[in-house]
Formats: sequence, structure tokens, C-alpha cells
Amino acid sequence: MTDYYLDSSAVVKRYADEAGSTWVRQITEANASHTIMLAEVTLAEVAAALAAKHRMPNGITQEQRDRILSRFLQDCAEHFSLLPVDRVVIDRAVELTQRYRLRGYDAVQLATALVSNETLQGQNLAPLLFVAADNNLLTAATTERFVTENPLNHSDLDLKPSTKDATDH
Repeated sequence: MTDYYLDSSAVVKRYADEAGSTWVRQITEANASHTIMLAEVTLAEVAAALAAKHRMPNGITQEQRDRILSRFLQDCAEHFSLLPVDRVVIDRAVELTQRYRLRGYDAVQLATALVSNETLQGQNLAPLLFVAADNNLLTAATTERFVTENPLNHSDLDLKPSTKDATDH
């Protein structure tokens, strides 16, 4: 069992067919018995990503968007651990923006993982494995001593035929 921290670029792959989706679905399945941690802001980021997929030419339908968003929110309530974004996290994010090439929410994602990881290690628990599909964020996370994974490095799994709909998790 592993404790994973997924940023929005990774967790959205559970719900939308993209490179790396198969691997993300494998690690986030309830029967995999992993702990999946997300920052609370991930809810807004994933909702925005799904809305963007709906607005794209030939994008997903409104019904698909609504069904996928509902599934994601249900998973957040039932299976994922949502981590708070408080002033400690925001202050850390501000510092991270000055050291690394990070967008605002990416800095918040990394700061949330860092604060949570420090808590885990203070309790002598295993560190988080940081998962993202953003190279700048992964570079910063690696520099901050996280073990990282990029779902795009596992996209060869997506070449296998899938019999599951992205929302049937």
C-alpha cells in the first residue's frame, strides 16, 4: 500500500481518456488499497478541466461532463483524502513560486503535498509519492526530495484495449 498525492493533471486522467489514464485508474482503484490524497483546490481544478473538455470542438457532451464530475465528487467524498489549503500552505506556495517555475495552483499543489508529507514523516510514516503530469511541477517536487511519478511515462498501458467506461469506477 502506497500513499499517493495526485495533482489535478494526474487525477483528471482517472475520469477522461488521456495518455496515462490506464495507470492512474490502476493506482486509484479502491481494491488497490492505496491512499489517494488531493488538495481541496483539486475539486475546482478538475471541474474546470472537465468544463474545458465540454467547451472544446467535438468535446464531451454536457451529460458526459455532468456524469464525470458527479463521479469525481463522489470519489472525493468516499475514497480520496482531501487535504486542506490553509494559510500555512498558501505561505509555502508563495515561497515555492519564487524558487521554481510554477503557476499559482501548481505551487499550492506542491505546498499541500509538502505540508502533508512533513506531518506523515513526523509520525514516522512513509513519505508520499507525488504524481503529476506537469514537468515544471515534477522538477520542483523532485528538488523538494519527493519520489515522483508522471502518468505519461506509463502511457504504453493505454495502448491495450479497455472495456471500462471512464466513469465506471
